[in-house]
Amino acid sequence: MKKALFLDRDGVINIEKDYLYKKEDFKFIDGIFELCRYYMKHGYLIFIVTNQSGIARGYYGEEDFELLTNWMLEEFLKQDVMISKVYHCPHHPDITGSCACRKPKPKMLLDAQREYDLDLKNSIIVGDKQRDIDAGFNAGVSTAYLFDETGTKVKSNATKIVNKLGDIYNVNSK
Repeated sequence: MKKALFLDRDGVINIEKDYLYKKEDFKFIDGIFELCRYYMKHGYLIFIVTNQSGIARGYYGEEDFELLTNWMLEEFLKQDVMISKVYHCPHHPDITGSCACRKPKPKMLLDAQREYDLDLKNSIIVGDKQRDIDAGFNAGVSTAYLFDETGTKVKSNATKIVNKLGDIYNVNSK
């Protein structure tokens, strides 16, 4: 079984911008490529798990999401980072009703586990919201980091709250 590093997109990979779907608005967060390379070097597969309610809200479509995702994956490849797969939830409970994939529900992570034979207990999730952390724990992931660049999110059951992505692998490399 393989270990995985699960990453939320908005707020972890890129600077949070409401309903982001244009590459000209996409700005990578400092340290994301180094974080991914570190975990790849240690045998982790990397997955992105992202809620995208802008699709349900009609702000952008699946095609817009796919175009941005393909561009983002190309940018990762230029940095020698291989993302195994991107999972997304296009729903919003107030618009499309309840679904099984919207975080904090664990379906995206469980789908990855099934498709890639993952060892979730020894995997890691990094998110910028409590629902990301909860999705990881709900799937059986034992290590979760809440990324809080601003230092304002003080309550979380995450394994650790960090304000620099580098703090995640520096903690683990000691």
